[in-house]
Amino acid sequence: MGFDIRKFFFRKPKIALEGQENETSASVPEKAAIKCDKCKSLILSDDLESGAYVCAKCGCHMKIGARDRLKLVSDGGEFEELFADVVGENPLGFPDYEAKLEKARKASGEKEAVVCGVVSVCERKAVAFAMDYRFMMGSMGSAAGEKITLAFEYATEHDLPVIGFALSGGARMQEGIISLMQMAKTSGAVLKHSDKGLLYISVLTDPTTGGVSASFAFEADIIIAEPNALIGFAGPRVIEQTIKQKLPADFQRAEFLLKKGFIDKIVDRRKLKDTLGQILKMHGAAEVDYE
Repeated sequence: MGFDIRKFFFRKPKIALEGQENETSASVPEKAAIKCDKCKSLILSDDLESGAYVCAKCGCHMKIGARDRLKLVSDGGEFEELFADVVGENPLGFPDYEAKLEKARKASGEKEAVVCGVVSVCERKAVAFAMDYRFMMGSMGSAAGEKITLAFEYATEHDLPVIGFALSGGARMQEGIISLMQMAKTSGAVLKHSDKGLLYISVLTDPTTGGVSASFAFEADIIIAEPNALIGFAGPRVIEQTIKQKLPADFQRAEFLLKKGFIDKIVDRRKLKDTLGQILKMHGAAEVDYE
């Protein structure tokens, strides 16, 4: 086995959250580099951050935290957080669930799998929420569903559009039927927001699956996806085992869904802010009042 000098100069980045210094942070250490998940090229931290965490060589969209997603589309990289104190518990007394929640909080630096806030996108005001893969793969439990519901209710009350970044492995099994109920609860909030004539833009990221894809993620007026994002209900392996057939290579990828009319547009993350700003302006979203 040969000596690999790269191990002494390169290390996997940590993701830093605003105002926090911890081992699970998402910002890349200064002068560090990481390897692209797809093409395995080494990318300098400065290039990665300035490029919205997209590989400049192959276009691979790397997974990023919920807070980073909101910052990328917000003017000045800032937003006003909402409902930060809504946290999950163990409603069914599921064994070791409290320990799993604590582990997820340490791994992500977040209290729950969703971050909500009021954002300014190209000087247009909106409510936004983003799901975090580092918190139990963005699974939707009672607290996550509650935060998304509150975000829509806040937007409805204040006549604001909603931008939702969906990322999830589905319902959180440790909360059983209570988790599944969040599908109906969030859908009801989306409907009330829609009935008031307000805009909802859904941005599907990798992966968007399970109960999230079967509820609020696909109930938007405009559905955008990141390139090559895995989007579906059951995973491809489950489907293949069920139907005893081999699926197409691009099955459940964003490009496949665009061809079939399930989504409206695929947008590179580096162009997403401008695209969202154009949509908000087109639909008459209120301009931000800086006074």
